Amino acid sequence: MMNQSRVTHSQKALLSERINKLAQALSDGVYEREETIKLCLLAALAGESVFLLGPPGIAKSLIAKRLIQAFDNSSYFEYLMTRFSTPEEVFGPLSIQELKDNGRYVRLTDGYLPTAQVVFLDEIWKAGPAILNTLLTVVNEKTFKNGNEIERVPMRLLVSASNELPDEDSGLEALYDRMLVRVFVNRIQDKQNFKSMLTVGTPQEATIPEGLAITDQEYHQWQSELEQLELSNDVFEKLYELKTLLESAVTAESGLDASDTDMYVSDRRWKKAVKLLKASAFFNGRDSINPLDILLLQDCLWNSPESRDIVRKVIKDFALNHAFDQQEVEQQITLCREELTDIQEELESEFGTMLSMESTTGLIKKQVHSYDISDAKSYKVGSAFDLVKLVLLQSNMSVTESEKGDSRWVYVPKNELERVIKEGHGDVYGYVNTNTTLVRLRFDMDAANNLVIKDIANRAVLVSIVTTKGLDEELYQEWLTKSQQAMAQLEHAEHHLLRVRSNFHGALPHGFVDQELPRAMESSLQNLQQVLESTKAECERIVFRFKTLDQFFA
Repeated sequence: MMNQSRVTHSQKALLSERINKLAQALSDGVYEREETIKLCLLAALAGESVFLLGPPGIAKSLIAKRLIQAFDNSSYFEYLMTRFSTPEEVFGPLSIQELKDNGRYVRLTDGYLPTAQVVFLDEIWKAGPAILNTLLTVVNEKTFKNGNEIERVPMRLLVSASNELPDEDSGLEALYDRMLVRVFVNRIQDKQNFKSMLTVGTPQEATIPEGLAITDQEYHQWQSELEQLELSNDVFEKLYELKTLLESAVTAESGLDASDTDMYVSDRRWKKAVKLLKASAFFNGRDSINPLDILLLQDCLWNSPESRDIVRKVIKDFALNHAFDQQEVEQQITLCREELTDIQEELESEFGTMLSMESTTGLIKKQVHSYDISDAKSYKVGSAFDLVKLVLLQSNMSVTESEKGDSRWVYVPKNELERVIKEGHGDVYGYVNTNTTLVRLRFDMDAANNLVIKDIANRAVLVSIVTTKGLDEELYQEWLTKSQQAMAQLEHAEHHLLRVRSNFHGALPHGFVDQELPRAMESSLQNLQQVLESTKAECERIVFRFKTLDQFFA
């Protein structure tokens, strides 16, 4: 059984490699059309239609001609539509002999659209209703009614093109809706590519290495196999999230419901889109759709240049923040930080040393501060006695140059502390942590009248005077529980990110998605990993302080 599994995986990998090589061969010598050819090939493999929008003379017909070579022993039909085009020119002339002998209205379809596997129809919207109505049935059902007989149409790919979109209320919405893949094809932008196009040129036909072209048997077998791929609940949720993002973006942009704008996407198009995603997964050698496949919908969900801009903007947001739960992981990290911040604020509120202010009596009035330290616990360090212990309530860079790392508490003479409290600031000689060397400590008062000690970076650190009452055990246990829950949340975020990054990398390299977005996604996931690591290190320091508070206040 395991051997069979390995063989199956190997076959899928070989199929993916073959399709990639085929796409490269079809794109050879065609400048800045590689992504379009890949998309058209995928559409053909999914049995869907393509619409190319762009100005004349930019190799739209060449794309279709190249794609005919993807299939072994295939037929091709091409036609430039005009207002005067007739059904006979597209679907074949009437058989005069059949009409005369048997009185049957039958077309001679050989060499015309009904018998072609790859079809290119240029300026499609200029065709008349007789052609477009028949074409709608062909595209929808892959059948052609010839006389009183229904003939199967072997068409694998319809590529239609125009430099304009169908007019509103023209009755062409149903046909346009069935053209799942919509690609805007522009003029060559890169200078070197433009030079190569002028000097080297582009051959009409590509050279397809032996064994790459797709046979009829393979095509039908693959169609059957990719249909067996299921839409998992996770991927459905991602699709629905994208749908919601699109609708929200349209409402924010226009103030209208998406169904009332040119951003309307029919249920049929969503269903056809899922088939394209299945094909993308299958021909990338996977058993299931990956969120990376969903990015292909940036060329499926727009109806106009304006809506195309919105779709691309939303797809980019989806790719960078939602496709692999980036925003969810970020929220988990933020939640951990917020929970620890709440505990820290409770600690500072409960144990901060807020000085009160009063004025002296007499001719010269002076502002002095006070704080009751009568119940301060007395300590001894070496030969020094009657010392007061102050716990530093915040992380710091040490309050003395002679000791590196977090300063946790300091000991100062009680009479010197009383002086500092009265004046609201001052320098005192004391001891840091367990060090028995006297060092100078700088005290001050913050904007909220809290007593603070300055660290070596001159940052104010709140202090708390250890009293004979010590630490409230119930409150301490509550903080411990909350801090452990916060770290569990962060650990969950870490595992979540590890899982989604594995899922992302498992879909690379992708044979059909433009690599610009995956590169940006890789960067966003790396940044998120760095944020997670720095947050974890910071939170571990905070939690360590919480865990050892009972020792600090001992």
